[in-house]
Amino acid sequence: MKWIGERISFVDDKQKTTIVIHPENVGWVRGAMGAWVAMWTTIGAIVIWSSFTFKFSEQENIALYVFLAFWLYFMVKISRSFFWLLWGKELIKIDEASFTYKRSVKSYGKAKSYLLGNISKVRVFTPKERSIQSTWEKSPWVRGGERLEFDYLGKVARFGRKLNSKDAELLFRFITKKIDRQIRKSN
Repeated sequence: MKWIGERISFVDDKQKTTIVIHPENVGWVRGAMGAWVAMWTTIGAIVIWSSFTFKFSEQENIALYVFLAFWLYFMVKISRSFFWLLWGKELIKIDEASFTYKRSVKSYGKAKSYLLGNISKVRVFTPKERSIQSTWEKSPWVRGGERLEFDYLGKVARFGRKLNSKDAELLFRFITKKIDRQIRKSN
């Protein structure tokens, strides 16, 4: 296994190239996200327990259900981000016919294949510095922030979550070289 930058590893065989992009490994961020998930779970458990224990008026029950709907939405968002930080990774396989991408937490995730002949305009996407998008994507609770993209049959496929500009550029060069090599090999 070889490394491109700090978070990208790859294995290059004659038949295929396998790339793994690991999430950021910042201990205090994981600790803060874990504390957030624990506190958010506690808040939800207390509110749910209260709804069964105490007698509320109809208006209070409506307010409680509205709160629980928002609580559930954010619980899912926060938990997914936390699990991504703990066990997530992006898997890329480039073989003679396809570019396969899988975003997974542990082994859960769905792989999507793209035929190499239909991939065009591979590029690095970097949001403007000091923009709202740039600030939003740097926050630990956001899983997105894909830095590489390509056009595929009229749609845009993105990958490379939260890569810094240096790693994104290195990965871009590596992937375009491998795709070009596989296309030449198959022709």
